[in-house]
Amino acid sequence: MTTFTYNKLLIGLIIIGLLAAVTVDWQRHTVEQANSTVELVMEYEDLVELAQIEGVQPDSLLTQFKTAGITSLAVYEATLEKLNKSGKITALPGAEILHQNRTGTLTDPFWRSLIAEGKIKAEDVYVVGQDKKVFMEVLSDLNRRLGPGRVTLLAEGERPVLAAKANFEKVVKWNLGLPSDELAAVDKLGFYVVPRPTNYTKVTPDDVNSVFSRLSGINNLSSMIFVGDEVLGYPDLLPLTASNFKERKLTLAMIEHPLQLQFFKQEGLIELAVANNYQSARVYTIPKDEQPKLKLAEAIQRWAVTDQERNIRINLMRKYEKPEPGKTLVETNLAYVSGVKEDLIAAGFTTGRATTFKPYFPAPWLLAVIVLGATAAGVLYLSLVYPFSARWQYALVALLAAVLIFPILKGGGTLSRQMAGLASAILFPALAMTWQLDRWRAQEAVGQFGHSANIGRIITAGLGALVVTTLLSLVGGLYLGAVLSDVRFFLEMEIFRGVKLTFVAPLILVTIVYLTRYNLFDNALSRDARGLWRQVVTILNYPVTIRALLFVGAAAFAAWVFIGRSGHTAGVPVPAAELKLRALLEQVMYARPRGKEFLIGHPAFLLAAMAVYRQWPRLVQYILIITATIAQGSIVETFAHLRTPIFMSVIRGLDGLVLGAVVGAAAVIGVYVIQVVIARLGRSPAAHE
Repeated sequence: MTTFTYNKLLIGLIIIGLLAAVTVDWQRHTVEQANSTVELVMEYEDLVELAQIEGVQPDSLLTQFKTAGITSLAVYEATLEKLNKSGKITALPGAEILHQNRTGTLTDPFWRSLIAEGKIKAEDVYVVGQDKKVFMEVLSDLNRRLGPGRVTLLAEGERPVLAAKANFEKVVKWNLGLPSDELAAVDKLGFYVVPRPTNYTKVTPDDVNSVFSRLSGINNLSSMIFVGDEVLGYPDLLPLTASNFKERKLTLAMIEHPLQLQFFKQEGLIELAVANNYQSARVYTIPKDEQPKLKLAEAIQRWAVTDQERNIRINLMRKYEKPEPGKTLVETNLAYVSGVKEDLIAAGFTTGRATTFKPYFPAPWLLAVIVLGATAAGVLYLSLVYPFSARWQYALVALLAAVLIFPILKGGGTLSRQMAGLASAILFPALAMTWQLDRWRAQEAVGQFGHSANIGRIITAGLGALVVTTLLSLVGGLYLGAVLSDVRFFLEMEIFRGVKLTFVAPLILVTIVYLTRYNLFDNALSRDARGLWRQVVTILNYPVTIRALLFVGAAAFAAWVFIGRSGHTAGVPVPAAELKLRALLEQVMYARPRGKEFLIGHPAFLLAAMAVYRQWPRLVQYILIITATIAQGSIVETFAHLRTPIFMSVIRGLDGLVLGAVVGAAAVIGVYVIQVVIARLGRSPAAHE
């Protein structure tokens, strides 16, 4: 029987890497703890519309929402359509004016004189000012949007008029700059102001400065959330935009993508975040088509979980369009806001202007030590599959570490860190399971197992093994959480790459280890590492039967569900019962554990211990061990979500361990009871013997 030696020097390097990882993880935890203020934002237009629906004064309603918990109001750019509806200006197509003149309904001598002078064209758009300041802002921005020569001032004075050469149906929907009157109204009521501007076609420095000039005199500026596919100033004037951000101490708001991976695509967003020294906050909004399906309590819980788990610091909240039973529409929305605020405070947050992450980057030498430890883990795994001399192990560690560490020490190395993170996510679960397999193998070799193993001993030993194996896997999580720790990863400007691989690769690595130690087709131990290849050949030559095809089909379906449920792409849907279980666990536990851990992997680990102790067929043992590996891989993969606080990822793994141990112990007892019942029924004499 081949003896697999755990190289003590490699283990020492892994421990040193762990110490560096814990140091970085603690620094990261400190940075995350300092970022704990959440901004509750609603759209100014939404609340004004709600006031109109309910027939109350807007200022009075806005004050109620401020008391309920709204800290900020988002102000969009004006459009001719909105200004028309508010009565601040009147916008008409030239064809309509001419039509009124022909039908005799145009009585205003001013317009009749303009027609007589030939100044009214059917294809042009005409804007009449009711509010002179609003009119001048419209004139200014129409000039910017349309370009020189396309906007003409026809009259000044009390009733100014302009003509624009544009398509009426299109131009009435164009964004025409931030409305100064709305910005001032929001500021006066004590809210933080969140401007939502758009970029200009062929943007100029004057265009960029004009946006920020509208913000002059606004005392309570908070963040800026851009509208459209580009940030202001893209592509060539981002430094000017960043300069204005820094001057006004504005936070760049980055809207999370609906699939919860990085951001809603806006060209120039990442570059602007870097130029603004990472003074950015992640924004979440419940999708418009999803919110009506959520009950008030469900939506409130969604916000608390989102802010805790995904580092969201700006909650962009939409109003509910329909009242809850027994409440008015205003009461419904006030209850919604106050409920979100109360849940956030209960979770340890404060509300106000969103805090941002300190521009944190770990010391390169600490990252180098972590990468060295991850490299040692990779070489250790190789030596446990096919033993080779210690000298070559050290040479391989030195070579791989040098290649990965050099760019890090030079001040870059993002790719090296991502590779080390991926290696940690794959290797440590495999090493943890390998260590446990070798313990079982050594015990079996000296005859400690048998079909009559005591059930209490199985559960006790299985729980102890599960705890140790899980803690070893958590080492990989701490490595991963540390090597990819910096503000770019917290904000998801950079991400962990290889999520799907982290679910599959540990299963493959543990399979390889298993086949070097056990004969899959009988209960004998493998004599040497070359047994791996012989078993692969045996599997390839295995006769195909209907039973085998059914087994492969079931395994393929399980793999499809397993892979489809991972990552951020729309894959296998989640059953309603599981969604309810998730909601319950989110309420009763600090960090909801993953179902694949406490419902599948950890129970399978304890059943695997039972299978090993009672010498069940090797194939059954293998299936249970591979299923147990799913949980170990999932524990580490949790840390790949760098936006999730490191403390929460640790607690999630421990919560899953505790819950999984309970479910697993129950599963072992259940199987034991079934075996006892079957055994007794088998020994019962026939009724008519």
